[in-house]
Amino acid sequence: MLATQENRTGLSCPHCESTLLPFRLPEGGGWEDPHHWACFNDDCPYYRSGWDWMRERYEIGASYRYRVTDAATGHATPIAVWSPTALRDHIIDEIIDNPTTPPEDDEADRDGQQGADENHE
Repeated sequence: MLATQENRTGLSCPHCESTLLPFRLPEGGGWEDPHHWACFNDDCPYYRSGWDWMRERYEIGASYRYRVTDAATGHATPIAVWSPTALRDHIIDEIIDNPTTPPEDDEADRDGQQGADENHE
C-alpha cells in the first residue's frame, strides 16, 4: 500500500469511485500547490468518454481525467491528457508532511541484524 496523501484525505472519483492519486504538477503551470489529485483509472467513464468529446468539439486526440485541485475544499476540474500514460510519471508515491524531519537511522537495525546473523552461524 502506498503511503500517500489520498489515504488520509479519502478523495475518490465520483465517476468510477477509484481512489484519487496525488501527482506533481508540470513546471510553469501557475498553481500554488505543488501537487493535485487525479483519477488514473483508464476504465473511468469520465476519462473514456473524454476522447470522443475532445475529438468532436476540438478535433484533437486528447481526453481528460477527473482532478481535485484542493483536498480541503474538494474543488474539482478536469485535467487534459494527450495519451493514456500522460502524467503517470508525475504520480507521487509518498507525500512527506514534514520534509524537515530527518530520515530514520537504520544503522542500529543493520548492527542488530548482523549480530543476529552471527549467532545463527
